[in-house]
Amino acid sequence: MVLKISNKDARTIWLNRQGLAVQPTGTASPDALLDIIRQIGFVQLDTIRIVARAHHHILWSRNQNYREHMLGELLTQKRAVFEHFTHDASVLPMEFYPVWRRQFRRLEAKLKKGNWGKALPPIKERAKIRKRIELEGALCTRDFTGKADKTKHPWMRPPHKFGLDYLWYAGDLTTCHRTNFIKYYDLAERIIPPHLFNDRRDDAEQIDWLCREALSRLGFGNERDIQRFWDAVDLAEVKNWTAATAKQLIPAEVTTADGGCISVLLPANFEEMMADARSPTSRLRIVNPFDPVVRDRERLQRLFGFDYRIEIFVPAANRQYGYYIYPILEGDRFIGRIEVRGDRKKSTLTVENLWLEPRVTFGKDRRRKLDGELERLSRFIRVATIIWGKSADQVVK
Repeated sequence: MVLKISNKDARTIWLNRQGLAVQPTGTASPDALLDIIRQIGFVQLDTIRIVARAHHHILWSRNQNYREHMLGELLTQKRAVFEHFTHDASVLPMEFYPVWRRQFRRLEAKLKKGNWGKALPPIKERAKIRKRIELEGALCTRDFTGKADKTKHPWMRPPHKFGLDYLWYAGDLTTCHRTNFIKYYDLAERIIPPHLFNDRRDDAEQIDWLCREALSRLGFGNERDIQRFWDAVDLAEVKNWTAATAKQLIPAEVTTADGGCISVLLPANFEEMMADARSPTSRLRIVNPFDPVVRDRERLQRLFGFDYRIEIFVPAANRQYGYYIYPILEGDRFIGRIEVRGDRKKSTLTVENLWLEPRVTFGKDRRRKLDGELERLSRFIRVATIIWGKSADQVVK
């Protein structure tokens, strides 16, 4: 008999596995921060700062004693994390490095193809870039000269930028530190601790780890969920893994938000995982668009019935909501979305728009919860005044 998981239980499991079920408390220690990154698997990096950059917001959502300088200290001083590519540029626990080597090879091969490969500097030029870093120490793209030829493609960058990125993707270089979010590259062997840099594992062991650890952080999932989690294995490799480990996995069915049903796999310790899961706190949270709980839009739609897209790449005239809109999570439900903007120079946090999901009302209790979240967010980015724009204020009156 196939185990059946209710939609409510599925949401509870997922929020617990990703750290959004409990109150966002904890110490401001490096160990506490690293534990969060280990729990969720990785933290996506992003340059956009409407309120706070995505990586800072994601960590703060899980520990509101977190402050923006702490992640840089974990990377630069503690060498407890490294930067590389999952589905996008991300920070990962340093101990994951030995199982990330195949990702270096995958991306290196991928980048040699298509337009990216055509823009890549020749091997001799890449060797010169590496040699400069070897001799001079950590460098950033501004330490090199050269202009982008945008006559053929508007996305073109200077050749040295392609060369640096390629060497970073391939694992030859790694991020040493960032200054004002500008990445400084150094030789991987000078930054990665020797016992991890010299730890070599075969493909089968790396694939097993990536699939097993993805499923653990998901709590449950189908093969596409597992593949998309790190985006460091192919779907065919996931299918081979599930076939080879079938006796260690538990087949189940999860009820979706629309009352449907999907087949999933559970890790062997699922019962223990379920026993440890806590009912999600009733707190209202403003969630970052790149938060791992909402990143997989298909999974988000299935579990929560929440249709969310980020529209930063959509022309302004075609946007349904706006440039950078934050989902609102209350307990185990996404109840709406909010457009909020921080201005650190003016020391303001402005609520510009608010949209509620169908059949969601906004009474005094929800207003109190949202005011509380806005106050916490304003303290995080160190601004003094919260301003309600006319469009947003009309929704809650």
